[in-house]
Amino acid sequence: MDDLDYIKYKDKKILEHENLCKRCGACCGVQDKDPCEHLKAFESNKYFCDIYENRFGLRKTVSGQEITCVPIRNILHKTWWGRSACSYIKYGDIS
Repeated sequence: MDDLDYIKYKDKKILEHENLCKRCGACCGVQDKDPCEHLKAFESNKYFCDIYENRFGLRKTVSGQEITCVPIRNILHKTWWGRSACSYIKYGDIS
């Protein structure tokens, strides 16, 4: 596989993984009742991050608590509030 094929393959996998997400907001704190301040509702029970492309790193919740946004693959093996709703866990991880 040459470099261009590898890049196309990786881009395809990233898109497949992104499409698993149901935009429930669970990994961003919706079920904790103190979500990330960058999480915005766009329709009933659907959310988006207003800084998605630059989301990783130190952030704050709506109440001002500091949190660290990490790639979802970093928390799939851990226990957290939204785990039972997470489509990545239901339909296969993204490792």
